Amino acid sequence: MTQLNLHLTGTIPLTHESSEPLRAYHHIGIPTDIPREGELYLEGFKVFVSGFETSPYGIEWMRFEADCPLPELVKTVPHVAFAVDDLEAELAGKEILIQPNSPSEGVTVAFIVENGAPIEFLQFERHEKNS
Repeated sequence: MTQLNLHLTGTIPLTHESSEPLRAYHHIGIPTDIPREGELYLEGFKVFVSGFETSPYGIEWMRFEADCPLPELVKTVPHVAFAVDDLEAELAGKEILIQPNSPSEGVTVAFIVENGAPIEFLQFERHEKNS
């Protein structure tokens, strides 16, 4: 196994040896109270999002209205989002923070809590190509 030696914190493996499926990084959502250029308003969630479309690293800024119905954990702690093939399997046995929902056409999302942090899963519809 390849390892990275860290001077103060020990050693972390650079390979994935878990029985858990690999997930594809999609974005990091960061709560903010600063309005940003190009914000998109998600009326059903009372949140403004921005940055994802232009960030090469998937940084999404999230600004919440005072009466936003989302859980406090999502409004106060950054979350990491992963694209997954089987949302139902990802949620099995996990603490679900936000039930599966479709904030925009072609995608279903849900949040879990992992070690005190919010984690988002996104499952995109796959369109079969006609041969």
